[in-house]
Amino acid sequence: MKLRFRTLGGASLGAAFLMANSSIGPGFLTQTTVFTQQLLTSFGFVILVSVLLDVGAQLNTWRVLTVSGLRAQDLANRLLPGLGYFLAGMVILGGFAFNIGNIAGCGLGLNVLTGLSYEQGALISCGVALLLFWVREVGRMLDGFTKVLGTVKILLTLGIAFSAHPPLLQALHHTLLPARVSAAAIVTIVGGTVGGYITFSGAHRLLDAGIKGLGSQAEVTRSAVSGIVISTIMRFVLFLAIVGVLSHGAVLQADNPAAGVFRSAAGEVGFRIFGIILWSAAISSVVGAAYTSVSFFKTFHPVFERYERACISVFIVLSTSIFVLVGKPAQLLIFAGAINGLILPIALAIVLVAAASSRLMGSYRHPRWMLAAGWLVVLIMGSLSVRAIWEQLA
Repeated sequence: MKLRFRTLGGASLGAAFLMANSSIGPGFLTQTTVFTQQLLTSFGFVILVSVLLDVGAQLNTWRVLTVSGLRAQDLANRLLPGLGYFLAGMVILGGFAFNIGNIAGCGLGLNVLTGLSYEQGALISCGVALLLFWVREVGRMLDGFTKVLGTVKILLTLGIAFSAHPPLLQALHHTLLPARVSAAAIVTIVGGTVGGYITFSGAHRLLDAGIKGLGSQAEVTRSAVSGIVISTIMRFVLFLAIVGVLSHGAVLQADNPAAGVFRSAAGEVGFRIFGIILWSAAISSVVGAAYTSVSFFKTFHPVFERYERACISVFIVLSTSIFVLVGKPAQLLIFAGAINGLILPIALAIVLVAAASSRLMGSYRHPRWMLAAGWLVVLIMGSLSVRAIWEQLA
């Protein structure tokens, strides 16, 4: 049975906005809050570096896949037999980490709304996510609901950033000349934006929409860059809101720090609205991460495609089970970004090697500047990943 999901349409700026809006989920909120607490105004430098790395990674990946007309795992298998299975394994591992974090975000959201424990909220959300797959009408309802809440999320964050009176000059100064730099923060933020399955999911959606070949490259480039720029603007606005709240002496709770930002700035009403926003973003991310992760192995054998819904359901249930056993929702959301940041340089290197293969790309010649930018991302993310691990072990 084939699943039909909405594609990016014409991959216009409007579609890029929707894509960026949907990416601002529980991991985005929690990672930004935690690292802003640690680095304060110097987190602006992390955002600046991450957007450059994000563009280098996503632009290369989307262009190579859409020109070749192949999904990432199939392209890798044609490059070297068996390499696609290795790539799929890494991406599925990263997607699984993301989905555990998304389930954690569901637990955080329902805790804010109802006072239920994180584990109880996760179990209820697991049931809702399964319902979304098996009852199409419910999925359509949530899709419309999430778009409305996405707009509310953006307006609420803008309002908080304005009312919190952040130290703008200091934030701008430290964005360019940071007082502190954290390798772990850069790896996690890049991993949470374009790591693991995320950058491939956008390219795969374009392929599903029939957007491929040399003639589509202008549209592909516009969509890839616009989505990242829009999400980066939102991250910077959220960063300013958090810095403003912290500068006024707010103390954020360790297990749900992002919620504390909205409570401090907008009171109980803002706190409850945040709970609705967080849960809706998280439940949508659970569905999207499970679907995309399963898409990486369903082409390997007909049985996986035949039982796609069942595979997705198992993926969601396993993610929920691990969260219920482990707990620690905020830590899991940070871990999800970090593990996908570690995977990114390996996955991108495979794409870049494929880009230079005339056997796979035909007459197409990948721009040298783009190859150089891609390998620079591989080098930087690889070295930062090693440094981040070393910092954790030290």
